[in-house]
Amino acid sequence: MKTLTPSYLKHQFLIAMPHMADPNFAQTLTYIVEHNAHGAMGLVVNRPQELNLADILEQLRPDEMPPASTLQVPIYLGGPVQTDRGFVLHSSECSFQATVALEGLSLTTSQDVLLAIAAGAGPKQSLITLGYAGWEAGQLEAELADNAWLNCPFDPEIIFGLTSDLRLEAAAASLGINLNLLTSQAGHA
Repeated sequence: MKTLTPSYLKHQFLIAMPHMADPNFAQTLTYIVEHNAHGAMGLVVNRPQELNLADILEQLRPDEMPPASTLQVPIYLGGPVQTDRGFVLHSSECSFQATVALEGLSLTTSQDVLLAIAAGAGPKQSLITLGYAGWEAGQLEAELADNAWLNCPFDPEIIFGLTSDLRLEAAAASLGINLNLLTSQAGHA
């Protein structure tokens, strides 16, 4: 008897289907950082908050005035878990105290990456989030089976080359899908 190896979605995008009822994930595009038998972790990459990097630096270093350029660096809501914790998804040409390599991309959770970005010495491309999305073992697979999500290959151009409001549609378009044409009603044939 042949056993099937589970198909994991690490380093892919999750596209929220139009009928996604959970307000944490309605109309979101999520990059999957890790997915294995124990669960999954991802970062929502299309939900900018009212915060910018200057706001974060003022919290980290209240005695120093952040560079004016940091006012233009948005902070995204990465998901509903640990919303006080920062995650920086970035290009891999530089590494920091807490950097993990992710197939041509890096994820850093240490503050030194924020200071490097503020000083103009950080990675060429980056996206900063507060919080992350987490799924328990089997939870994401069940949500996929219920048609809550579509998945598609990761494309760095979608995160780093497009504004946040275009990312979800661009990921769907990579599958040949126009989300506006999909019904918001869930159903099974």
